[in-house]
Amino acid sequence: MNVKPTLLVTALATAALLTVGCEQRGTQTTGQVTTPPTTTAKIEAKTSQAADKVAMAADDTAITAKVKAAILAEPGLKSLQINVDTKDATVTLSGNVESDMLRDRAKQIAMSTEGVRNVVDNLSVKTG
Repeated sequence: MNVKPTLLVTALATAALLTVGCEQRGTQTTGQVTTPPTTTAKIEAKTSQAADKVAMAADDTAITAKVKAAILAEPGLKSLQINVDTKDATVTLSGNVESDMLRDRAKQIAMSTEGVRNVVDNLSVKTG
């Protein structure tokens, strides 16, 4: 009669060891969550990509603000409606200006702003 409980305990212990051994093979433990290495790598890559996008969007927003501030500080341009949009460090200027000289000045201000790689000129010169 002593054999059955001992056999049962041994069988349960063996099953537990086999289960633990199978779970550890091919997995990586992160804190309390166990995930396969490929899943962890994918999550890290996606997190990194998302962080890069957020950083780029923040940079674009900062560039837009700097260009708008510089245009508003320019006496000939501050009263004009010049729209500034930035994507991937490329600034797009749109709206109306009163002369080719003001158009060139707006482009020059945008291009000289820190972080700007390129300027797309969609400005129109008013004819009157």
